Amino acid sequence: MKRILSIALLISICTISFAQKSKIEKKIVMSVDKHNTESIELLKEIINVNSGTMNLEGVKKVGTMLMKEFEALGLETKWVDGKGFNRAGHLVAVNKGTKGPKLLLIGHLDTVFEPDNPFQSYKMLNDSILQGPGVVDMKGGDVIILTALKALKDANLLKDMHIEVVMTGDEEKSGSPLELSKKDLVEAAERADIALAFENADGDPKTIVVSRRGSSGWKLKVKGNAAHSSQIFTEKVGVGAIYETSRILLKFYQQLSNEENLTFNPGVILGGTSTNFDIGKSGGTAYGKSNVVAQEVTVSGDIRAVSLEQLDKAKRIMNKIVAENFQGTTAELIFNEGGYPPLSPSEGNYKLLKYYAQVSKDLGFGGVEPVNPRKAGAADVSFTSGLVDMAIDGMGLSGADDHTIHETGNINMLSVQAKRAAVLMYRLCYGKTSD
Repeated sequence: MKRILSIALLISICTISFAQKSKIEKKIVMSVDKHNTESIELLKEIINVNSGTMNLEGVKKVGTMLMKEFEALGLETKWVDGKGFNRAGHLVAVNKGTKGPKLLLIGHLDTVFEPDNPFQSYKMLNDSILQGPGVVDMKGGDVIILTALKALKDANLLKDMHIEVVMTGDEEKSGSPLELSKKDLVEAAERADIALAFENADGDPKTIVVSRRGSSGWKLKVKGNAAHSSQIFTEKVGVGAIYETSRILLKFYQQLSNEENLTFNPGVILGGTSTNFDIGKSGGTAYGKSNVVAQEVTVSGDIRAVSLEQLDKAKRIMNKIVAENFQGTTAELIFNEGGYPPLSPSEGNYKLLKYYAQVSKDLGFGGVEPVNPRKAGAADVSFTSGLVDMAIDGMGLSGADDHTIHETGNINMLSVQAKRAAVLMYRLCYGKTSD
């Protein structure tokens, strides 16, 4: 970690109950309600602009629409061009105050729905459920950020707070090289003390994310001796590449499947006399005959771990299994460089959850519990791990079926989430949290 910031020195201990909430917090709540209708209309507008990751013009258009909103609040904005990592780019907005810890707010502009997808615009299913591309993942979260900042401005608080907002344009399909794609996010995390991210949690507003599993890829390449099938299992020929691959995958399962929060999935397998695997297309071709011992196999998969220590342990075990070859075979396991790191659970993250839960209770919205890491996939907030003292995710809009054409969001929760976020930021920066 770049430092161990004494949050206790920045955040005084002061309990505020809902019944005794300050005039300032009442102003925040009233402001969110005042802006609720316009916030919902903004959400509808940006949903109707396609911003599939590879629709670079669409991603930038959504970014431009939101930049105007940030500028109206007095934040300094810039567009980070994504040409160097083959994507549209990122939106960055900064308010350079001096009050309390420095906050990093994280969103993203892109969705999984490209222009050729039939799911292109919103519709109201009833008076509260909005169906639309990216409504919870995560245009709803982006609007919640803006609504919360408007409330802080209305309460005359924003000008003194140090807040940096990063909304990436390639969260759903990261640009390459990854180091350049996430450079601005990482640098913002290095400047920050606390990270607040506004993805949807697991669809339940009573939950928040304190830990996310990282995600990276691996490839297994196995070689055997091609021969007539009548000679399989002989000393000269051995067992062939497919049997060796089966042994390896079975051992992976037997030795690692019970490790909590660790998963490893072989997503594609090609085997036979010859194979041609195209990593860009995540597939390929294989040729073989039932009376010929398989000469080669290629397997491509992913691995997800809750910490770097867990990931390293899994890699050691997997490499050991791969090295214990059946007769007449060889195997090589290659782990991809980069990938999304894990957001490891930490004391700071759980403390921030405690603060958020107290805000929720004080506002009359009930308690908040941590999401099981198995339900939290990789996300941009993971790039803050080890760089900030506290981080949580899942502060966005509640909904269901994200990444599908059935994606919905509960617009009644937009104001709830914005109130929680704004009051939390106020308490963090003005020393009003409680331990």
